Amino acid sequence: MGDGMQWLVGATSSSGWMLDVHFARGIGVEELALRLGATLGPRAEPMTDAEVAYLDIDAYPDRGPGSAVIRVGEDAGWAFAITYGPYFDRLAEVSRDGVEAVHYHYNSEHPPTIVLYARDGRTVCGFGLCEESNRYGHEPDLLLPDLVAAGILRRDGETYRHPRIDDYGDYGDRKRLGLSVFEKRFGLSLPRSALAEDPLPVYAIMGSPAPDFEEISAWAAAKGRPLPDTHLRLIPAGLRKEYERCMN
Repeated sequence: MGDGMQWLVGATSSSGWMLDVHFARGIGVEELALRLGATLGPRAEPMTDAEVAYLDIDAYPDRGPGSAVIRVGEDAGWAFAITYGPYFDRLAEVSRDGVEAVHYHYNSEHPPTIVLYARDGRTVCGFGLCEESNRYGHEPDLLLPDLVAAGILRRDGETYRHPRIDDYGDYGDRKRLGLSVFEKRFGLSLPRSALAEDPLPVYAIMGSPAPDFEEISAWAAAKGRPLPDTHLRLIPAGLRKEYERCMN
């Protein structure tokens, strides 16, 4: 029995990013990585969540080229990819050709944490945690019976069983209740160890290869600076700033 996914509520990676996970059923981890933007070829050694923090992924366009990596694995029949970097949604690409896909994007405040389910290249259904009366997709009411059974909504799909959020007790418990609908309906699970000690395969999905990778790598070698990973071929934001200061 897996760890489920309710524990994701409020979880963040040790690198400081909000937690963003794509799940896919019907393809393996390598195909999931490709659909998220990775390229074939040699890849970096497996990394833990903490080790990714040292990559200094650049998430802000005004600070240089956007870059992102994923760590991938499998659990409970689903491939998963944990994203580090800018927010993006490739649910349509991940779910093409009959594949089922789920995108979990954690936000600490508002907009809320969003969970979406897709199949055959289109978003089928989804909702924000604690905002389940607003449902999305081509079949927005697909999970309505599950939301009713969980005690979140009444059958009209608009009225909450308990209008006051405080009636649920802890706010986190209320979010976990909404997330349990996805967990139970689709059998979703992510190992807690994926954000702890597990080293997982790493792929660059944005910003690689950096156009000036060789140039900055040669400069870093000459200056005795730590060299960027030759497989990921990303230039850490800190190293780029140091190089630009030196060139100016």
